Amino acid sequence: MTSFYTKIKHKVVLLIVHLFNLLPVQNNKIFLFSYYGSQFGCNPKYITDYIINNEPDGKFDIVWAFNDLESRKHLESFRKVKVMSLKYFYELCTSKVVITNFRTTEYFVKRKNQYYIQTWHSSLRLKQIEKDAESSLPAHYLQMAKKDSQKCDLLLSGCKYSSTIFKRAFWYQGEIFEHGIPRNDVLFQNDENKREEVLKKLNIKKNTKIVLYAPTFRKDHNDHVYNVDYSKVVDSLSRKFGGKWKVLVKLHPHLLAQSKHLLNGQEVMDVTKYDDIQELLLVADVLISDYSSLIFDYAITNRPCFLFIPDVVEYIKKERNLYFEIDKLPFISGKSNTELIDQIDNFNSEDYLLNLRSFLKGIESYENGVAAEKLLEKIDTICFGEKRRGLDEAV
Repeated sequence: MTSFYTKIKHKVVLLIVHLFNLLPVQNNKIFLFSYYGSQFGCNPKYITDYIINNEPDGKFDIVWAFNDLESRKHLESFRKVKVMSLKYFYELCTSKVVITNFRTTEYFVKRKNQYYIQTWHSSLRLKQIEKDAESSLPAHYLQMAKKDSQKCDLLLSGCKYSSTIFKRAFWYQGEIFEHGIPRNDVLFQNDENKREEVLKKLNIKKNTKIVLYAPTFRKDHNDHVYNVDYSKVVDSLSRKFGGKWKVLVKLHPHLLAQSKHLLNGQEVMDVTKYDDIQELLLVADVLISDYSSLIFDYAITNRPCFLFIPDVVEYIKKERNLYFEIDKLPFISGKSNTELIDQIDNFNSEDYLLNLRSFLKGIESYENGVAAEKLLEKIDTICFGEKRRGLDEAV
Protein backbone atom coordinates (compact mmCIF):
# COMPACT_ATOMS: atom_id res chain seq x y z
CA MET A 1 0.00 0.00 0.00
CA THR A 2 2.84 2.39 0.87
CA SER A 3 4.47 1.74 -2.48
CA PHE A 4 1.17 2.48 -4.26
CA TYR A 5 0.76 5.86 -2.51
CA THR A 6 4.42 6.70 -3.18
CA LYS A 7 3.91 6.14 -6.90
CA ILE A 8 0.73 8.25 -6.91
CA LYS A 9 2.52 11.06 -5.05
CA HIS A 10 5.40 10.90 -7.52
CA LYS A 11 3.04 11.25 -10.50
CA VAL A 12 1.13 14.11 -8.86
CA VAL A 13 4.36 16.02 -8.16
CA LEU A 14 5.54 15.59 -11.74
CA LEU A 15 2.16 16.81 -13.00
CA ILE A 16 2.45 19.92 -10.79
CA VAL A 17 5.97 20.54 -12.09
CA HIS A 18 4.87 20.28 -15.73
CA LEU A 19 1.94 22.64 -15.10
CA PHE A 20 4.20 25.24 -13.44
CA ASN A 21 6.64 24.84 -16.31
CA LEU A 22 3.98 26.37 -18.57
CA LEU A 23 4.26 29.69 -16.71
CA PRO A 24 6.71 32.40 -17.80
CA VAL A 25 10.26 32.30 -16.48
CA GLN A 26 11.12 35.46 -14.50
CA ASN A 27 14.48 36.69 -15.72
CA ASN A 28 15.61 38.27 -12.44
CA LYS A 29 14.68 35.33 -10.19
CA ILE A 30 17.42 33.15 -8.67
CA PHE A 31 16.46 29.95 -6.84
CA LEU A 32 18.98 28.45 -4.38
CA PHE A 33 19.29 25.60 -1.93
CA SER A 34 22.12 23.86 -0.08
CA TYR A 35 22.25 20.15 0.73
CA TYR A 36 18.60 19.67 -0.26
CA GLY A 37 17.34 22.47 1.98
CA SER A 38 19.03 21.36 5.19
CA GLN A 39 21.19 24.45 5.69
CA PHE A 40 21.98 28.04 4.79
CA GLY A 41 25.60 27.57 3.84
CA CYS A 42 28.28 26.57 1.34
CA ASN A 43 28.61 28.26 -2.06
CA PRO A 44 24.91 29.20 -2.46
CA LYS A 45 25.07 31.24 0.77
CA TYR A 46 28.18 33.15 -0.29
CA ILE A 47 26.75 33.89 -3.73
CA THR A 48 23.59 35.18 -2.04
CA ASP A 49 25.52 37.37 0.41
CA TYR A 50 27.58 38.88 -2.39
CA ILE A 51 24.50 39.71 -4.49
CA ILE A 52 22.71 41.30 -1.52
CA ASN A 53 25.75 43.40 -0.63
CA ASN A 54 26.64 44.49 -4.16
CA GLU A 55 23.42 44.85 -6.16
CA PRO A 56 20.60 47.39 -5.72
CA ASP A 57 17.45 46.21 -3.94
CA GLY A 58 14.98 44.63 -6.31
CA LYS A 59 17.35 43.90 -9.16
CA PHE A 60 17.35 40.19 -8.29
CA ASP A 61 14.51 38.23 -6.73
CA ILE A 62 16.33 35.70 -4.53
CA VAL A 63 14.45 32.63 -3.30
CA TRP A 64 15.85 30.00 -0.94
CA ALA A 65 14.37 26.56 -0.20
CA PHE A 66 14.58 25.11 3.32
CA ASN A 67 13.23 21.99 5.01
CA ASP A 68 12.49 23.95 8.18
CA LEU A 69 11.26 27.51 7.68
CA GLU A 70 10.75 28.18 11.39
CA SER A 71 14.48 27.97 12.13
CA ARG A 72 15.22 30.36 9.24
CA LYS A 73 12.98 33.23 10.36
CA HIS A 74 16.03 35.38 11.10
CA LEU A 75 17.03 35.35 7.40
CA GLU A 76 15.22 38.41 6.06
CA SER A 77 17.16 39.52 2.96
CA PHE A 78 15.41 37.15 0.56
CA ARG A 79 12.24 35.12 0.13
CA LYS A 80 11.96 31.55 1.51
CA VAL A 81 9.90 28.50 0.61
CA LYS A 82 9.49 25.08 2.19
CA VAL A 83 11.00 22.18 0.24
CA MET A 84 8.36 20.12 -1.65
CA SER A 85 5.58 22.67 -1.06
CA LEU A 86 3.49 24.12 -3.93
CA LYS A 87 5.37 27.41 -3.58
CA TYR A 88 8.64 25.52 -3.80
CA PHE A 89 7.75 24.05 -7.18
CA TYR A 90 6.31 27.33 -8.46
CA GLU A 91 9.49 29.24 -7.61
CA LEU A 92 11.76 26.50 -8.94
CA CYS A 93 9.89 26.25 -12.23
CA THR A 94 9.77 30.01 -12.87
CA SER A 95 13.33 30.97 -11.88
CA LYS A 96 15.81 31.99 -14.53
CA VAL A 97 18.84 30.72 -12.57
CA VAL A 98 18.90 27.65 -10.30
CA ILE A 99 21.90 27.21 -7.98
CA THR A 100 22.72 24.30 -5.69
CA ASN A 101 25.76 22.60 -4.20
CA PHE A 102 24.53 19.04 -4.63
CA ARG A 103 22.65 16.94 -7.16
CA THR A 104 19.09 17.84 -8.15
CA THR A 105 16.34 15.23 -8.31
CA GLU A 106 13.99 14.38 -11.15
CA TYR A 107 11.57 16.98 -9.76
CA PHE A 108 13.74 19.67 -11.31
CA VAL A 109 12.58 19.40 -14.91
CA LYS A 110 14.81 22.04 -16.42
CA ARG A 111 13.34 24.33 -19.07
CA LYS A 112 15.16 25.50 -22.20
CA ASN A 113 15.41 29.09 -20.99
CA GLN A 114 16.57 28.21 -17.47
CA TYR A 115 20.23 28.21 -16.42
CA TYR A 116 21.47 25.68 -13.87
CA ILE A 117 24.67 26.37 -11.90
CA GLN A 118 26.14 23.40 -10.04
CA THR A 119 28.59 24.81 -7.49
CA TRP A 120 29.46 21.41 -5.95
CA HIS A 121 30.67 21.50 -2.35
CA SER A 122 34.45 21.52 -2.47
CA SER A 123 37.32 23.19 -4.28
CA LEU A 124 39.20 19.88 -4.52
CA ARG A 125 38.48 16.38 -3.28
CA LEU A 126 40.68 13.87 -1.52
CA LYS A 127 38.07 11.10 -1.76
CA GLN A 128 37.24 9.96 -5.27
CA ILE A 129 33.83 11.05 -6.54
CA GLU A 130 31.12 10.23 -9.05
CA LYS A 131 32.31 8.09 -11.99
CA ASP A 132 35.74 7.63 -10.37
CA ALA A 133 34.00 6.10 -7.32
CA GLU A 134 31.29 4.25 -9.25
CA SER A 135 31.84 0.94 -7.45
CA SER A 136 31.33 2.62 -4.04
CA LEU A 137 28.16 4.58 -4.83
CA PRO A 138 24.52 3.39 -4.86
CA ALA A 139 22.97 2.76 -8.28
CA HIS A 140 20.09 5.19 -7.63
CA TYR A 141 22.56 7.99 -6.82
CA LEU A 142 24.60 7.33 -9.96
CA GLN A 143 21.45 7.49 -12.08
CA MET A 144 20.42 10.78 -10.46
CA ALA A 145 23.95 12.21 -10.84
CA LYS A 146 24.13 11.41 -14.55
CA LYS A 147 20.75 13.07 -15.18
CA ASP A 148 21.79 16.07 -13.11
CA SER A 149 24.97 16.55 -15.15
CA GLN A 150 22.88 16.62 -18.34
CA LYS A 151 20.86 19.52 -16.91
CA CYS A 152 23.92 21.46 -15.78
CA ASP A 153 25.01 24.65 -17.62
CA LEU A 154 27.93 25.70 -15.43
CA LEU A 155 30.13 23.79 -13.00
CA LEU A 156 32.39 25.59 -10.52
CA SER A 157 36.02 24.57 -10.06
CA GLY A 158 38.61 25.59 -7.48
CA CYS A 159 41.71 24.48 -9.36
CA LYS A 160 42.94 22.95 -12.60
CA TYR A 161 43.24 19.56 -10.90
CA SER A 162 39.51 19.70 -10.07
CA SER A 163 38.63 20.72 -13.63
CA THR A 164 40.40 17.61 -14.90
CA ILE A 165 38.46 15.45 -12.44
CA PHE A 166 35.14 17.04 -13.45
CA LYS A 167 35.77 16.47 -17.16
CA ARG A 168 36.46 12.80 -16.50
CA ALA A 169 34.16 11.92 -13.60
CA PHE A 170 31.08 14.13 -13.90
CA TRP A 171 29.59 12.89 -17.15
CA TYR A 172 29.80 16.55 -18.13
CA GLN A 173 31.03 18.26 -21.28
CA GLY A 174 29.79 21.79 -20.55
CA GLU A 175 31.38 25.01 -19.33
CA ILE A 176 33.57 24.97 -16.21
CA PHE A 177 33.85 28.18 -14.19
CA GLU A 178 37.54 28.42 -13.32
CA HIS A 179 37.68 31.32 -10.86
CA GLY A 180 37.61 29.47 -7.53
CA ILE A 181 34.51 28.84 -5.42
CA PRO A 182 32.54 31.59 -3.60
CA ARG A 183 32.62 29.97 -0.17
CA ASN A 184 36.42 30.28 -0.12
CA ASP A 185 36.44 34.04 -0.70
CA VAL A 186 35.94 34.60 3.03
CA LEU A 187 39.07 32.55 3.81
CA PHE A 188 41.14 34.43 1.29
CA GLN A 189 40.03 37.79 2.66
CA ASN A 190 40.71 36.75 6.29
CA ASP A 191 38.56 39.54 7.75
CA GLU A 192 39.38 40.04 11.45
CA ASN A 193 36.01 41.73 12.11
CA LYS A 194 34.23 38.72 10.63
CA ARG A 195 36.31 36.43 12.82
CA GLU A 196 35.31 38.36 15.95
CA GLU A 197 31.66 38.21 14.84
CA VAL A 198 31.78 34.42 14.53
CA LEU A 199 33.51 34.00 17.91
CA LYS A 200 30.84 36.19 19.48
CA LYS A 201 28.11 33.95 18.00
CA LEU A 202 29.88 30.98 19.58
CA ASN A 203 30.25 32.87 22.89
CA ILE A 204 34.04 32.50 22.80
CA LYS A 205 36.43 35.25 23.92
CA LYS A 206 38.28 36.79 20.99
CA ASN A 207 41.76 36.11 22.39
CA THR A 208 41.05 32.36 22.66
CA LYS A 209 42.92 30.12 20.23
CA ILE A 210 40.77 27.63 18.31
CA VAL A 211 41.48 24.11 17.09
CA LEU A 212 38.70 22.75 14.88
CA TYR A 213 38.24 18.99 14.57
CA ALA A 214 36.11 18.24 11.51
CA PRO A 215 36.28 14.62 10.33
CA THR A 216 34.39 13.10 7.43
CA PHE A 217 31.74 10.37 7.66
CA ARG A 218 32.24 6.58 7.65
CA LYS A 219 29.61 4.28 6.19
CA ASP A 220 30.00 1.68 8.93
CA HIS A 221 29.39 4.25 11.73
CA ASN A 222 32.60 3.08 13.41
CA ASP A 223 33.24 5.77 16.01
CA HIS A 224 36.66 4.68 17.29
CA VAL A 225 38.23 6.56 14.37
CA TYR A 226 37.09 9.85 15.95
CA ASN A 227 38.79 9.12 19.27
CA VAL A 228 41.01 12.21 19.39
CA ASP A 229 42.54 12.84 22.81
CA TYR A 230 41.41 16.47 23.09
CA SER A 231 43.13 17.09 26.41
CA LYS A 232 46.54 16.04 25.10
CA VAL A 233 45.97 17.96 21.85
CA VAL A 234 45.24 21.16 23.80
CA ASP A 235 48.30 20.64 25.99
CA SER A 236 50.49 20.08 22.93
CA LEU A 237 49.13 23.12 21.09
CA SER A 238 49.69 25.29 24.17
CA ARG A 239 53.29 24.08 24.42
CA LYS A 240 53.93 24.65 20.73
CA PHE A 241 52.05 27.88 19.99
CA GLY A 242 51.20 29.31 23.42
CA GLY A 243 47.85 30.74 24.50
CA LYS A 244 44.63 29.27 25.84
CA TRP A 245 42.97 26.81 23.43
CA LYS A 246 39.39 25.67 22.84
CA VAL A 247 38.39 22.64 20.76
CA LEU A 248 35.47 22.97 18.34
CA VAL A 249 34.17 19.62 17.09
CA LYS A 250 32.03 19.45 13.96
CA LEU A 251 30.89 15.90 13.36
CA HIS A 252 28.74 14.62 10.53
CA PRO A 253 25.01 15.13 11.28
CA HIS A 254 24.57 11.33 11.26
CA LEU A 255 26.73 11.20 14.39
CA LEU A 256 24.58 13.55 16.48
CA ALA A 257 23.23 10.66 18.57
CA GLN A 258 26.78 9.49 19.34
CA SER A 259 28.27 12.91 19.95
CA LYS A 260 27.86 12.81 23.75
CA HIS A 261 30.38 10.02 24.25
CA LEU A 262 32.62 11.27 21.44
CA LEU A 263 33.01 14.68 23.08
CA ASN A 264 34.77 15.04 26.38
CA GLY A 265 36.75 17.70 28.16
CA GLN A 266 36.09 21.15 29.59
CA GLU A 267 37.50 22.99 26.61
CA VAL A 268 35.48 21.02 23.98
CA MET A 269 32.46 22.52 22.21
CA ASP A 270 30.11 20.63 19.86
CA VAL A 271 29.44 22.75 16.76
CA THR A 272 27.97 19.96 14.62
CA LYS A 273 24.73 21.91 14.13
CA TYR A 274 26.55 25.08 13.03
CA ASP A 275 25.50 25.67 9.40
CA ASP A 276 28.51 27.43 7.96
CA ILE A 277 31.71 25.40 8.08
CA GLN A 278 33.63 28.19 6.33
CA GLU A 279 33.04 30.46 9.33
CA LEU A 280 34.49 27.75 11.56
CA LEU A 281 37.52 27.45 9.28
CA LEU A 282 37.91 31.22 9.42
CA VAL A 283 38.21 31.28 13.22
CA ALA A 284 40.33 28.13 13.49
CA ASP A 285 44.02 28.62 14.28
CA VAL A 286 44.58 24.90 13.63
CA LEU A 287 42.50 22.32 11.76
CA ILE A 288 42.44 18.59 12.48
CA SER A 289 40.59 16.52 9.88
CA ASP A 290 41.03 13.31 7.89
CA TYR A 291 39.77 12.66 4.34
CA SER A 292 37.53 15.72 4.12
CA SER A 293 37.84 18.25 1.29
CA LEU A 294 37.91 20.95 4.00
CA ILE A 295 41.66 20.49 4.21
CA PHE A 296 42.03 22.03 0.75
CA ASP A 297 39.79 24.98 1.64
CA TYR A 298 41.77 25.54 4.81
CA ALA A 299 45.05 25.53 2.86
CA ILE A 300 44.15 29.07 1.74
CA THR A 301 44.72 30.33 5.29
CA ASN A 302 48.30 28.97 5.46
CA ARG A 303 47.54 27.82 9.01
CA PRO A 304 48.58 24.37 10.33
CA CYS A 305 46.43 21.40 9.30
CA PHE A 306 46.87 17.92 10.79
CA LEU A 307 45.23 14.68 9.64
CA PHE A 308 44.09 12.15 12.24
CA ILE A 309 43.82 8.93 10.20
CA PRO A 310 43.92 5.78 12.38
CA ASP A 311 41.91 3.88 9.73
CA VAL A 312 43.65 4.97 6.52
CA VAL A 313 44.24 1.44 5.17
CA GLU A 314 40.73 0.31 6.11
CA TYR A 315 39.17 3.50 4.73
CA ILE A 316 40.71 3.13 1.28
CA LYS A 317 39.77 -0.54 1.19
CA LYS A 318 36.16 -0.20 2.38
CA GLU A 319 35.08 3.37 1.58
CA ARG A 320 36.79 5.26 -1.26
CA ASN A 321 40.06 5.43 -3.10
CA LEU A 322 41.91 8.74 -2.78
CA TYR A 323 43.10 11.14 -5.47
CA PHE A 324 46.37 11.73 -3.61
CA GLU A 325 48.63 9.51 -1.56
CA ILE A 326 48.52 10.74 2.03
CA ASP A 327 52.28 11.22 2.23
CA LYS A 328 52.20 13.36 -0.93
CA LEU A 329 49.91 15.91 0.74
CA PRO A 330 51.36 19.00 2.47
CA PHE A 331 49.30 18.27 5.59
CA ILE A 332 50.87 16.43 8.52
CA SER A 333 49.27 13.12 9.47
CA GLY A 334 49.15 10.87 12.52
CA LYS A 335 47.72 7.34 12.68
CA SER A 336 47.28 7.45 16.46
CA ASN A 337 46.96 10.00 19.24
CA THR A 338 50.61 9.46 20.10
CA GLU A 339 51.67 10.22 16.51
CA LEU A 340 49.34 13.24 16.31
CA ILE A 341 50.74 14.77 19.52
CA ASP A 342 54.28 14.09 18.34
CA GLN A 343 53.60 15.83 15.01
CA ILE A 344 52.18 18.90 16.80
CA ASP A 345 55.13 19.04 19.17
CA ASN A 346 57.59 18.88 16.27
CA PHE A 347 55.69 21.09 13.82
CA ASN A 348 57.96 23.20 11.62
CA SER A 349 56.11 26.17 10.11
CA GLU A 350 58.74 26.92 7.46
CA ASP A 351 58.71 23.38 6.07
CA TYR A 352 54.92 23.29 6.22
CA LEU A 353 54.46 26.54 4.27
CA LEU A 354 57.04 25.47 1.69
CA ASN A 355 55.23 22.17 1.09
CA LEU A 356 51.83 23.89 1.07
CA ARG A 357 52.81 26.47 -1.54
CA SER A 358 54.38 23.77 -3.70
CA PHE A 359 51.17 21.73 -3.54
CA LEU A 360 48.90 24.69 -4.42
CA LYS A 361 51.16 25.51 -7.35
CA GLY A 362 50.98 21.89 -8.50
CA ILE A 363 47.17 21.76 -8.51
CA GLU A 364 47.06 25.23 -10.13
CA SER A 365 44.64 26.81 -7.69
CA TYR A 366 42.18 29.38 -9.05
CA GLU A 367 41.36 30.80 -5.63
CA ASN A 368 42.04 34.54 -5.30
CA GLY A 369 39.10 35.82 -3.27
CA VAL A 370 36.90 37.07 -6.13
CA ALA A 371 34.91 33.96 -7.10
CA ALA A 372 31.54 35.44 -6.04
CA GLU A 373 32.28 38.67 -7.92
CA LYS A 374 33.12 36.78 -11.12
CA LEU A 375 30.09 34.53 -10.78
CA LEU A 376 27.75 37.49 -10.28
CA GLU A 377 29.06 38.98 -13.54
CA LYS A 378 28.12 35.71 -15.22
CA ILE A 379 24.67 35.61 -13.62
CA ASP A 380 24.05 39.25 -14.55
CA THR A 381 24.72 38.48 -18.19
CA ILE A 382 22.53 35.36 -18.11
CA CYS A 383 19.60 37.26 -16.60
CA PHE A 384 19.82 40.58 -18.41
CA GLY A 385 22.21 40.18 -21.33
CA GLU A 386 25.39 42.08 -22.19
CA LYS A 387 23.56 45.26 -23.25
CA ARG A 388 21.59 45.66 -19.99
CA ARG A 389 24.62 44.82 -17.81
CA GLY A 390 26.72 47.46 -19.61
CA LEU A 391 23.95 50.01 -19.15
CA ASP A 392 23.73 49.30 -15.39
CA GLU A 393 27.50 49.62 -14.98
CA ALA A 394 27.47 52.98 -16.80
CA VAL A 395 24.75 54.29 -14.50
